[in-house]
Amino acid sequence: MRVKAIAALTLALLATSCQGSRMKTIAVVPKATSHLFWLSVQAGAMAAGKELGVEVLWNGPAQETEYDRQIQIVDSMIARRVDGIAVAAAERKALVHSIDRAESLGIPVTVFDSGVDSTNYLTFIATDNYEAGRLAARELAKLLNQKGRIAMLMHTPGSASTMDRERGFEEAIAKEFPNIHIVARQYGLSDRAKAMGATENILTAHPDLDGMFASSEPSSVGASLAIKARGLGGKLKFVAFDSSQGMIEDLKAGVISAMVVQDPFKMGFEAVRSLVDKLHGKTPPKRTDLPAQVIEKQDLDKDDVKKLLDPTGIKKS
Repeated sequence: MRVKAIAALTLALLATSCQGSRMKTIAVVPKATSHLFWLSVQAGAMAAGKELGVEVLWNGPAQETEYDRQIQIVDSMIARRVDGIAVAAAERKALVHSIDRAESLGIPVTVFDSGVDSTNYLTFIATDNYEAGRLAARELAKLLNQKGRIAMLMHTPGSASTMDRERGFEEAIAKEFPNIHIVARQYGLSDRAKAMGATENILTAHPDLDGMFASSEPSSVGASLAIKARGLGGKLKFVAFDSSQGMIEDLKAGVISAMVVQDPFKMGFEAVRSLVDKLHGKTPPKRTDLPAQVIEKQDLDKDDVKKLLDPTGIKKS
């Protein structure tokens, strides 16, 4: 009996040791996986996992409008009892129940890129999107000599990050530039083809338009396609948001006048790091704002800009 008891105790200790020494698992759930911005976030998250010694599980819906699919993915990560979850909410209300449930089960959640209507998260890491919108407004105003008729190609309703930057843009125009008038607003709905169609509609309705702001990568790409199709490159002042290899080429060609860019690689890295810190007993600040940056054609040869736009060679692939 004593031998059996010792054997049982030994097995229990071994099991506990294995469980305690296993690699921690961090789930990272983006709004979508189809746009280059999220590939850069993924690269940052994976780099953090490698550097900090955790396994990163990357999974998200194909499109940013697939709210139910994102909920399913987050819920599946909770069911797996991962050690932490980093999530960019596609819609600010949709994930509240899932985030609250993760917190109640002791799974820390970092919200990144776009906020949620809950306070049951560890930390929020994102671009200061309101200020980024103000940067875009001031850049477009500079390009237009502070006067003209402009349009906004917005992202999608319910997306907190893009709503904040659109609000920042509108409020800066209204308060600082009384001779600039926003004459049209449409949504691109996170789809390049739809964004192109929306831009075509705006340009048809307002042939005398002087400038445009697009608040996301898919909206920017769609707007750029429409501007090129109309032969308006270099004539219509266009401030885009985020970047892709095609957008960089359009900036070089003068179709895009300027881009306001984030640092998605750093965002992904810091999201994973915050959860690893928590697992090691450190509590990160409740909010971390990452600055955006305005890039014009002449900035593209700067080393820091090259690294920001292509931290891992993704855009060359």
